[in-house]
Parts: sequence; structure tokens; C-alpha cells
Amino acid sequence: MVLSRRAIDARGSVEVVTGFFTRIQAAGSDPDALDFTFGNPHEPPLQGLVDALRTNVEPRSVDWFAYKDNVRTAQDAVAAGLRTELGLEFEPEDVAMTQGAFGALSLAFALLADAGDEVVIPAPGWFCYSPMLHAANLAPVEAPLDPVTFDLDVEAVARALTPRTRIVVVNSPANPTGRIYPRSTWDALGEVLEAASARYGRRIWLVSDEPYRRIRFDGLGFDSPAGVYPWTVVDYSYGKVLLAPGARLGYLALSPLLPRAERDELRASLMPLQLAIGWGFPDAIMQYSVPELEGVSIDLAELTRKRDRLLGALRGAGYELTTPEGTFYLWGRAPADDAAAYCEALAQRGVFVMPGTLFDRPGHFRVSLTATMDMIERALPELIAAGPGAATG
Repeated sequence: MVLSRRAIDARGSVEVVTGFFTRIQAAGSDPDALDFTFGNPHEPPLQGLVDALRTNVEPRSVDWFAYKDNVRTAQDAVAAGLRTELGLEFEPEDVAMTQGAFGALSLAFALLADAGDEVVIPAPGWFCYSPMLHAANLAPVEAPLDPVTFDLDVEAVARALTPRTRIVVVNSPANPTGRIYPRSTWDALGEVLEAASARYGRRIWLVSDEPYRRIRFDGLGFDSPAGVYPWTVVDYSYGKVLLAPGARLGYLALSPLLPRAERDELRASLMPLQLAIGWGFPDAIMQYSVPELEGVSIDLAELTRKRDRLLGALRGAGYELTTPEGTFYLWGRAPADDAAAYCEALAQRGVFVMPGTLFDRPGHFRVSLTATMDMIERALPELIAAGPGAATG
């Protein structure tokens, strides 16, 4: 056998995603194609991002482009932002700069789990959790969300815990459903994890996946489990709020509620482990730009307008949709509960949406709101024609 077992498992768990991605890339050559699949930009980059990169590409010292681990000005800016946003006393030493949330999650898994450990993940949830865990020699265990509301089901998480559980991953605002979970959910989950940690004689950690934390609708607030359960690490990506997923920048942050001994041990391990997993630091220019990028954001008012336009039109056509409280996605039930057939029918009309099969939910679909309003208006007649009314009438 040429491949390692973990490579085979990782490839198998991500094949539905890579196959879909290949098809969408091919469709991208059609200038008339309406792509609502991945959260990619369809308009020019934010000027604040361009300005920050332009400013920081100019060298200010001979070592401007030398090897960089965690640049202190970036850590300072992140810690200050977290203190303001979450009301928790993060310090710069709690922050490891990473290549997006991908890099932060990889660091968290390497930092906290050993080969063979189990990691509980939400279902439906981000389609890269399982492949990443397989590649790290870890075992993904799904905990279903509430099938109607898509709330985090704390009892389902409790049922998924075993003596081999090392990490529970939570995602709020959640991809693909757009749900934001309240503090009461974190209180209940913290009690479950504390009890299970005591029962099994080993600490169960919480990884709070928060790349959409700053993309929220209708003035909704946000609570992080890092303020409730001390054994929490937070991952974040700037690629979402900047709508620039190709500019790889994020971080992993340790909850400041961690007991001092554990906090110090983790702090001391961040940089060495980032080096060991393959120089897991962002490029120098990206780190230099963090202080400026902390204040840059996509237009949330315009994103809300897109959400409301699609929600109103599609619900009026008979679609069953979850109102997103955050993220930039719509999550809905496919006609006849057959997302594959529905997405294929739309593709024949030049409209591409993401089938729920990528999230192990073959009866649902996801639409990205990062499309332009013009794309939305052009796609709506096709979405309505392929919708529940067409299926029943």
C-alpha cells in the first residue's frame, strides 16, 4: 500500500468536497455561470485590505522578510480586539498567529490530542473537520444538531463522549446553518464536559471555531464558550470578515480563564509546535497588517439586504429555510429532500449552489450570500423555477 492509512481515510472523507470543488472550478470558466457555492468574493477586494497590504509590503528593515514566528504587534492587536469583543482578559502571549482557521485548528489538534483520541464535531458542520482529524490520526465522532432548529444539542454531545474523547468542537455562528448559540448553551455544555472529564479521569477540551464571529445580523450579540469553560481554545480567521479567503491569516487563542499552570504550559508550547507542524505561521506581510485589519469588515448592511432578498423571495416560492443569525450562508431544505437532483437541475440552468451531501445532509442545500445583488436577481427566477412549487405543481 502506497498511502498511509490516515491519508486514505482523509482522502475518502473529503472526496465529496474535492469532486464538487473540481466541478465548480470548471464551471467558473463560464462567464454567465452564477456561483453561490463557496464563500468567495465576486467583487473587488475591500480597500482597507488593499491599503494595509500595500503599506506593509514596503520594507522598513533588512529583516522585514526574514523568518517570522508570532509577530508581537499582531499578537498585541488580537489580544486587544478580543478583550474588547469578548470582555475577557486575553494577553498577547495567549495568541498564536496562524494561516487562517485551518492552521489554528491544526495547531489545536496537535497541541491537545494524541493519535487515536476522539474528537466530537457538530453534524451538520464544516466539511473539513473530518478530513483534518483523519490526517492528524484522530477519530471524528458526530454529535447531531437539533434536526429542526439546528441548535447545539448538548444531550447529543453528552451521548457522544467516551473515555477516548479529548476534544469537542463547537462552531458559532455555525456553518452551514447560520445559528448563533447563547450563553445558556455554553453553561450547559460546560457542566457536561466538566462532569465527563471527572468521570473519565482526563480533561476534555473545547475548541471554539469562530471564523464568522464578526458576521452577525440584526444586532445580535455573541458569547464565546471561552468565557464559560476555562479549558477552551478559540480559532479565528480574518478571511471571512475580509471576504479574502486566499489571504491566509488567523489565530488560535487560549481562554484567559485557564488555570495559570495549564495556561503557562500551553503558552510555552505554541511557537515550538507551530514550527514542528510545518512552520505554521502567516506570512510576514499578513502579520504586519493585523493592526490595520482589525478594523476592516465587509458591508454587513449590504449582506443583510442580500439575505433578506433571498429569504423573502425563496420563502414566498415555498422553500423551507433557516434564517441565518450570522455567517454569509442560507441553509434550506431541497425540494423532495433530494439535494443532488435539485443542485443538478440548477446547474443545468447555470446556477450553482452547494448540496447538503457535503455536510452529510442530502436533503438540504447551502447558498452563499457573497454573490453580488445582480447575481441574486439573475438567479432568483431559476431558483424559483427549480423550487418546491415546480416539484409539486
